[in-house]
Amino acid sequence: MNHLFSRYRNTIAVRIWSFFKVPLLYGVRPSVIELNDERVIVSIPLLRRNKNHLNSMYVGALVIGADIAGALLAFKKSLESDEAVSVIFKDFKGEFYLRPEDRTVFVCADGEKITQVVSAAINSGERENATVKVDVTCPNKTGDKLVAQFYLTLSVKKLAHKKSKFVEIFQFLTASRSGKQA
Repeated sequence: MNHLFSRYRNTIAVRIWSFFKVPLLYGVRPSVIELNDERVIVSIPLLRRNKNHLNSMYVGALVIGADIAGALLAFKKSLESDEAVSVIFKDFKGEFYLRPEDRTVFVCADGEKITQVVSAAINSGERENATVKVDVTCPNKTGDKLVAQFYLTLSVKKLAHKKSKFVEIFQFLTASRSGKQA
């Protein structure tokens, strides 16, 4: 039951954050399936607003899913620290294999690499980069077969100012009952 609660809590937190900060992300209705120190799994439903003319997911929606899966763990790690951290993408490469014609799942299993780059940026005060991989599947149509793969270079830097009140609210929303971050 706790896993289900944290799944919904993380989804709500991402949707609230995106509604105010990046409304385009909010528009594709992402759901956080799993968020832990090792990996992030995000799902995006196939909706009329994110379909292309071939009734498969539009490339922009695929990029949004990869963006969320690739950056969410870095954002989580920055929330767990006492420092304000900027997370952006330096570059982005995509390989497309099949058309995603149903709910699409994005998996980033580079948790250790992301943790290291966030820690390095906080400790050095300099911008640090790491390339992460996001695997994309369409489980209802193609099972575990990849429909796409993305390689994103995260660029992380410690900011000079402290966290904003909005980040503190987001941190509160994602905190579990024990006070540990989810």
